[in-house]
This record gives sequence, C-alpha cells and structure tokens, in this order.
Amino acid sequence: MALSVGIIGLPNVGKSTLFNALTTQQAETANFPFCTIEPNVGIVPVPDERLTQIADLLHRDERIPSMVRFVDIAGLVRGASSGEGLGNKFLSHVREVEALVHVVRCFPEGDITHVRGRVEPLEDIAVIETELALADLEVVMRRKEKVARKLKARDKEAEKEKPVLDKLEEGLNEGKLAKHILTVEERELVNHLNLLTVKPTLYVANISEAQLGEQPETVKQVAAYAEKQGAASIAIAAQLEAEVAQLPEDERHEFLADFGLEQSGLDRLVKSAYGLLSLITFFTFNDTEVRAWAVKDGTVAPRAAGKIHTDMEKGFIRVEVVPWHVLLECGDYATAKKQGLVRFEGKDYEIADGDVVFFHFNR
Repeated sequence: MALSVGIIGLPNVGKSTLFNALTTQQAETANFPFCTIEPNVGIVPVPDERLTQIADLLHRDERIPSMVRFVDIAGLVRGASSGEGLGNKFLSHVREVEALVHVVRCFPEGDITHVRGRVEPLEDIAVIETELALADLEVVMRRKEKVARKLKARDKEAEKEKPVLDKLEEGLNEGKLAKHILTVEERELVNHLNLLTVKPTLYVANISEAQLGEQPETVKQVAAYAEKQGAASIAIAAQLEAEVAQLPEDERHEFLADFGLEQSGLDRLVKSAYGLLSLITFFTFNDTEVRAWAVKDGTVAPRAAGKIHTDMEKGFIRVEVVPWHVLLECGDYATAKKQGLVRFEGKDYEIADGDVVFFHFNR
C-alpha cells in the first residue's frame, strides 16, 4: 500500500493543477470554489536514480519504483469545521490520509479569483490550520465524554488518557497544533483519534512562471512559517509543472533548462512527501526486475520482508544485505558475495536506506 498524502488548501490556490502535474491526469480545474468535491486520487512513482543504476548494473529491464498516493482534497474555507462549504465531508477526506501537502497561493492577483479577495499566505495558512484544529477539538471533546464514563468504572486506560485529553483541549483552544502539544508517548495514547493537526505537513508555495528565479516576499513568509513549525517548504510553479508533465519524457529536461531549472519541482515534491513519514527505500531483484520498497526508518528485516509477502515475514530465516553503492563498486552481485561484502543478517537487523537485499524464508 502506497503512502497516502492529502493535498489541501483554500479553493483556487492550485491544488488540482498540482495534482494534474503530479499524476498527468486531468483532474477538473475551474475558477470557482468547490470545483473538486469528491477527491481525485493518483499513484505517483518516487524518483530514485539508484533504482536505475542497480537495474543497469544487473541488466534487468523492468524497474519498479516505490509509490506515493496523492489525494486532491477539495478546498477548505473558514467555517469548514462546522460544515461550511461541505466542510465536514472534506475534513473526513483529510482524516483518511497519513500526511499533508498544504498548497499556499503565492502568485499575484490575476485571472484566478482569490476566495478571500487578496493574496496573504500567512492568513490563508491560518484559516486552514484553525479549521483543522477546531475539528480536532470537537473530536477531543467527544472523546472526553466517553473517557469520563469509563473513569467511573475505574478504567486504567482511561486514567492514562484523561490528562492527555485535558492537555490537548487546552492547547487546541490556544490555537496550537496537536503535533506541538503532545510528546511522542502522549501521541501514542491518543493515536486512535486520528487527529488532523498531528499529521506531518509539507508547505508548498505555488508561484507563477514569472516568479521563477526570484524570492518573492510571499514565498519567504511561507518558508519562515514552515521553519517555525519544524516543517519543510518548497516553491513550485504548478501551472508550469502541469505543462511540463504533458511533454514527452525526452523533452522535459530541455524545457525546464529554458527556465533555469535543473530538476523538476514535482520530483522535489514527491521526494519531500516521501520523507514526511521518515520512509527509507530498500531494493530487491530477481531474474527480470529490480524493485524499490518503502518502509519506515527502523523497520526490522522480517517486517520488511512482509512488505513483499506475508509468508516471507512468517517464515523469515535471514537476509542477505549489500549497500547499493558497494554493489555498484563491485560491478555485480556475485563479485560482492565473493569478496565477503554481502552480509547475512538475522531478525533483529534494521533495514538501512539503499540496502539491496535477498530474503531467505521457509515456504
């Protein structure tokens, strides 16, 4: 299952345009709020040069990258947490994803109407995050009612959860996000609430083609805000990227170079989204293919094997491991093995980013 990332923001900030660029699909775009009601979903490959290098070395024609699932969620507005603009439905879509890409309009006024009549990135961010926080507060208050009933029965778990809920209520009422209120241990206690403001977030400053190569004040504001939140931000000209995505593969690099860009903004976005949940990549190969797999940093070998097939996790014996760069230096897998550079690791081994592995298991 691919990591699921929700694209959120106010109406008319370029969410669907960005989604179209990412997926080269044609999600409907229009110059009016709530053009997107049911979320569009697209599966996007994660760019990774190591996959190509390993496949070329091993002479495998099929290269299968890891994937990110992007969900284009309709624009949220002030009052969404109380149902304004179909807000409850839209917020339920946000709750279903694991991480957020928050698109913020930084391109100037023009043909595209701003839902609030002016381009003010920090105000726009505040509207969205206030609605997410209010929705979380409602969830917390409902949960407190249930916990209060359990406390009467001297429920031990409820006794642990109660102070965390109190802390959340106080912090959310002060305008803080859950991710800045709770410790890691406290988050675990209320993980079942699936809070919106605890989700890792990447801020995307959507700029115009004319702003490329500049550092507009609006982009600086988004970057400074993201840094203050302990989050990342990137600037992307979504409309330009959507046009580039429609070009044949061999023409894209030349087109980007004309604008002084060495790398697609979409590649940067996908890689950043991939990193939101501390994911790493390991590689497997067989007679016909090399494949990239995504797992959480710190995942042990049997659990990683289970990403491929549950039987491999259940019957795990050991894993052969060689770092990708060592494999490239050796020239082929057999040579790496002959030189003792392929290690055998057991069930406690934590998969490292870039490991090329071969699992042994009881069938």
